[in-house]
Amino acid sequence: MPIYSSDSDNETTPRTKLFGRQRPIRSVLGGGQVADVLLWENKKVSAALSVGMTVLWLLFEVAEYNLVTLFSHISIAAMLIVFIWFTTADFFNWNHPELPTSILDKSTFQELAFTLHGRSNEALSKFMDIARGKEPALFFLTIFFLYILSVIGNYFTFLNFLYLCFVCLQTLPFLYNKYEDEVDKYAGKLIRRAKKMFKSFDSNVLNKIPRGPVKEKKTR
Repeated sequence: MPIYSSDSDNETTPRTKLFGRQRPIRSVLGGGQVADVLLWENKKVSAALSVGMTVLWLLFEVAEYNLVTLFSHISIAAMLIVFIWFTTADFFNWNHPELPTSILDKSTFQELAFTLHGRSNEALSKFMDIARGKEPALFFLTIFFLYILSVIGNYFTFLNFLYLCFVCLQTLPFLYNKYEDEVDKYAGKLIRRAKKMFKSFDSNVLNKIPRGPVKEKKTR
């Protein structure tokens, strides 16, 4: 029978960060404006992004708006507003309003692309390490998570799934950054217990499976 140590014994074990990371969560998210938005340090941009994505989700999923139709209606409304604005300014001899020539500067797009590129490479490298079976507990946990994800995918449309991922990105990093110590504590306990369970399963089940004799290669 496997013997599991109590939680008090686990307190003496050096506490590690979630997923074995060494850097703070802000650095993991790439820092800069992207991390500010995901961690809600720039509350105006984060709130505006959340409201905007929610409105789009309601239009496409609830109101069943078509993308081309929505784009056309928004363009028509924008053109009418600008036309009325300039016409009124000419009629009353007002100064013409200054219209922005760009929505986001070039550095913002470059920072976003750099962050996505770095995070994609790290995720791929981590996936390959898990697939090799270096950490058996994490290997089976990943398979279980992917299976649950596939089951959830049967009950969601692609748009709903994207919106769910967006909500997770806007909430989970913020909550983890706020309750980092508590999450690391309980996640560490779960990972240690999972490793002990796998070791017990390996010693009591896998190692007892009979294996055929290894044939030696004949040397000429």
